[in-house]
Amino acid sequence: MNIIETALPGVLIIEPRLFGDARGFFMETWNAKAFADAGLDLAFEQDNHSRSQKGVLRGLHFQNPGPQGKLVRVTRGAVFDVAVDLRASSPTFGTWVGVELSADNKRMFWVPEGFAHGFLTLEDDTDFLYKCTAPYAPQSEHTLMWNDPTVGIEWSDLGMAPLVSDKDARGLTLADVPVFA
Repeated sequence: MNIIETALPGVLIIEPRLFGDARGFFMETWNAKAFADAGLDLAFEQDNHSRSQKGVLRGLHFQNPGPQGKLVRVTRGAVFDVAVDLRASSPTFGTWVGVELSADNKRMFWVPEGFAHGFLTLEDDTDFLYKCTAPYAPQSEHTLMWNDPTVGIEWSDLGMAPLVSDKDARGLTLADVPVFA
């Protein structure tokens, strides 16, 4: 696999090796030894799958306490996926990085503990898969405002307002969320 570092230390774009021919393709999306050999010694506790229509914005979510690292990918459709550094001691605190993940490019995105995570769907019927390092704990979940001007995420322009849940519409500003040490 090919691992691409981003502007946020620890947040990675992962391109799995693809084996294809006229019949289709094969790729390994998770191999504990291969990831550990690449410096990502991870233990996953939960897998999630969501399907969304074009223009749905989910996030920016995180858990504190009980943070989750997330290995995410798209199996149908496409998203613009974002991580925001919430580690107060980090030199990149409050900054974001984004990447397009799609069924076509087959990229994965590693978002470690200490980051908020969210995505905007770029196509209808987009299937988004997460592998999480900790179980979902609703009592610890928080939402960073998806359009916080302090963070300044440049979401993909779809020519329409994003569709957000009531919970995500009530997200807090960077100044008000419980950040990590």
